[in-house]
Amino acid sequence: MRTRTLIALTAAVAALGLAAPASAADTPVLTTADGAAVQVGAVLDAPLAQGTAATFRSSATGTNGISCTSSAFSATVTDNPAAPGTATESLTSHSFATSGCSANVAGVLGVSGITVDNLPYTASVSSGGTLSVTPAAGSTIQSTVKLRTLLGSITCVYQAPALTGTASNADHSISFTNQQFTKVSGSSLCFANAFFTAKYAPVTTGGSAVTVN
Repeated sequence: MRTRTLIALTAAVAALGLAAPASAADTPVLTTADGAAVQVGAVLDAPLAQGTAATFRSSATGTNGISCTSSAFSATVTDNPAAPGTATESLTSHSFATSGCSANVAGVLGVSGITVDNLPYTASVSSGGTLSVTPAAGSTIQSTVKLRTLLGSITCVYQAPALTGTASNADHSISFTNQQFTKVSGSSLCFANAFFTAKYAPVTTGGSAVTVN
């Protein structure tokens, strides 16, 4: 009798274990490729996708502007709730290596610097893959571009209220397409608008690719 009771109890415990898998609510918005949750405080890094360039064009459909083959960003996760939901990050670094930048603008000889100002920004990514980047209250997203011209060095300052992008799990990427910046200062050689396009991949944390759920 005691043996049969122990067997029945063991079977009941096993059945309960099988009947209680982890629910979808246990899965956060951001996980690593092996399914582990990305922890608050984790740092996300991404370079430009291989074979691509980050561009600032003078129009959404034009070819004139600046092209950079080396760029990267770094962000710290500030919230990673259960999916479906929206994870948030603090974008602390966004850089462009000017050694890989070239300009296709009349009168411009080259690019001597591109800096992203007013950091950090807040980045939010939803379970649907929509990404938004916004500045701190009372601030703006801003980039300062320094160019070498026939008339000497010039500085062009561009601003945008926010940026919108897309996250894809296919290649663990984040893409921006024709995000419009408006010139707020600079010479007439600075184009009036700069349309930013770039694809960053893979987005990783600690060497592991990040998935959006």
